[in-house]
Amino acid sequence: MASNKTLVPEAKEALNQFKMEAANEVGVNLKQGYNGDLTSREAGSVGGQMVKKMVENYENSIKNNK
Repeated sequence: MASNKTLVPEAKEALNQFKMEAANEVGVNLKQGYNGDLTSREAGSVGGQMVKKMVENYENSIKNNK
């Protein structure tokens, strides 16, 4: 079952900032609060960009630790 709860509440603001940065990079105009007017394509592109950046950061951390 999927959950939309933040596992580390102290990270909530950083995650929101990360989401806004990812949205800006793919050209999606997010606003604070409700964004239910986004298309599935727009929402998916934001989520995809976030995952892409997280994977890149993880790969770089592995590379730098070797």
